[in-house]
Amino acid sequence: MSIPQNFIQDLLSRTDVVDVVGHYVQLKKAGANYMGLCPFHGEKSPSFSVSPSKQFYHCFGCGKNGNAIGFLMDHAGLGFRDAVQDLAQKAGMQVPDDDNSSPQDRERAAAQRKKQATLNDVLEKAGESWRKQLRESPRAIGYFKKRGVSGQIAKKYGLGYAPEGWRNLASVFPSYEDPLLEESGLVIVGEEDDKRYDRFRDRVMFPIRNVKGECIGFGGRVLGDDKPKYLNSPETEVFHKGRELYGLFEARSAIREAGYALVTEGYMDVVALAQLGFPNAVATLGTACTPDHVHKLFRFTDTVVFSFDGDAAGRRAARKALDGALPYASDTRSVKFLFLPSEHDPDSFVREYGGDAFARHVGDAMPLSRFLLEASGEGCDLGTAEGRAHMLANARPLWSLLPDGALKRQLLAELGELGQLPANDLSQLWAQAPQPQGRGGFRPAGGGAAGAEDGMPWDIPGELAPWERGGEPSFAPHDGYPAAGGYPSSAQMKKPWRGNGTWKKRWGKDADLPPQPPLARDAVAKKEDHAVRLMLSHMEFLEDLSHEDHTMLCDLPAPHGPIFVWIEGQLHEHGPLAWAVLQESLTGHEYETKMRRLMTGSHAQTEGDVAELRTELRDILNRLLIDHLRRQENALIQLAGSDPAALTKYKELQNRRIALENPKLSSS
Repeated sequence: MSIPQNFIQDLLSRTDVVDVVGHYVQLKKAGANYMGLCPFHGEKSPSFSVSPSKQFYHCFGCGKNGNAIGFLMDHAGLGFRDAVQDLAQKAGMQVPDDDNSSPQDRERAAAQRKKQATLNDVLEKAGESWRKQLRESPRAIGYFKKRGVSGQIAKKYGLGYAPEGWRNLASVFPSYEDPLLEESGLVIVGEEDDKRYDRFRDRVMFPIRNVKGECIGFGGRVLGDDKPKYLNSPETEVFHKGRELYGLFEARSAIREAGYALVTEGYMDVVALAQLGFPNAVATLGTACTPDHVHKLFRFTDTVVFSFDGDAAGRRAARKALDGALPYASDTRSVKFLFLPSEHDPDSFVREYGGDAFARHVGDAMPLSRFLLEASGEGCDLGTAEGRAHMLANARPLWSLLPDGALKRQLLAELGELGQLPANDLSQLWAQAPQPQGRGGFRPAGGGAAGAEDGMPWDIPGELAPWERGGEPSFAPHDGYPAAGGYPSSAQMKKPWRGNGTWKKRWGKDADLPPQPPLARDAVAKKEDHAVRLMLSHMEFLEDLSHEDHTMLCDLPAPHGPIFVWIEGQLHEHGPLAWAVLQESLTGHEYETKMRRLMTGSHAQTEGDVAELRTELRDILNRLLIDHLRRQENALIQLAGSDPAALTKYKELQNRRIALENPKLSSS
């Protein structure tokens, strides 16, 4: 909803732009106005003017201008509503809520904002304590000195030290039993004995701030070789590592001055690079770069350079960053990938070769377009038709993520040239064919002669098993469906069946009926339910899904399809949320009861190894895709008599379905 204009005017009348700008820029009185160095471009003489009478700022150098709301949006990178909310909170005003929301919803939202502010205060108090501890620890000071970090840089980034001991924060807070200490991630409570102890012990500490400068979490590094080397705050109401970047608050002005943001892989890289003359560096927080990260960076600059080690792990990280960057790679933005020698990180490279050499490497970094082509062609022999086709298949999902524009169309032409396929032909091919899932396809053995003899133009058995009859036949492969242990062995089969005779003759004497399809119809809802559970519990799993997965899930009949649409909308709006937080948004939803029921009881437990849970979800999605493909095949069969193209499409879908049903065969 839009915020009423009269509220905006009232808010601005109660806000002093001098105070707002002065929080970020050092201002000096100059006549009726205030002057300072412009935060939007590098300058040595002040040309940035703030007028208390007009409640307006203006830079005579770069032309930037606006009111207090505009300043927070342009300088702090806040969205419009966030900027209004920030100013309203300082002015003691309540931003009008949605007219359709209930008093309970408004009360809950207000309580949540108050809770978040309280958590920020708790975290800031801990950070202040650890900064004091740093001054009293020669060992921690020695660590930073060894890394070349000055006191000025340590102060800028708020570096600290969490001392040894299990309950040091007990002397910092009035009550060590305060639930806020656990909710902020500062204290861990034992599952069995409820004993409380500090999460961070004997570590140098790196405060993580949001774009408004509020402390939302910490990263801690051991001083020796203990494991884990790095430890982050857990996900909380104020900290979501998939959406935050370390050092962005401190780097905002430097990013604008340098003209680009440099994304590294660790806190120490950021701090060391700032010390060595590259204060425009930021870092992801122990997770792959996400679209949220890229979107946030593009609020401050039109150029992002990702810096990775040149080893295999660095290449994998770069590949994930490519996925995150593609949706935002418009014609006016630039994304580059810098690969350093495998023995160096940015810090060590600058120390050995100097800042000028590093700056040259940044300037020569690989453009996104080139990296996309390299990633697509990895492992493909472009000297063969098969290799070129494989390259194009790899490129398609990447190319599809790009926003429409000149860059996307130029890349289509380059891909066509590499694949020795005219761009128009390639465009038509991709427009007509569904996007493939996974690598390669499986070509089933056998021919279609029997089907043709029976007067059936498609390659299917002449007589169907009982479950294959009716209005929605599921045309099984000639060998029948695989049993639980795979396809039937030669001992089970009398001889290959080619459509002559009845379906019973396909099977040995010990089997009265052919094996049923792997999953009975009454189990369909169960696998869809479990897919819902997994995504309600781990919203970040949606970021791994292909376009085909999204389309298939959202097209499912109610209630599952609408539920997936809602979960995806929540992810785009708020990022990954824990179920405890997400369920607060369920009130009034058409399928609220369904979702709460799915997440209640022992069957709803979806905890465990995240990699295993991702694999479990992938298996469910593959089975849902198989069902989806069967439905498409059935629809095409109805058209095959009158539309020759339907038969071709049917065969493509059949091959893809068989490949999903037999992954070992398709990968061999």
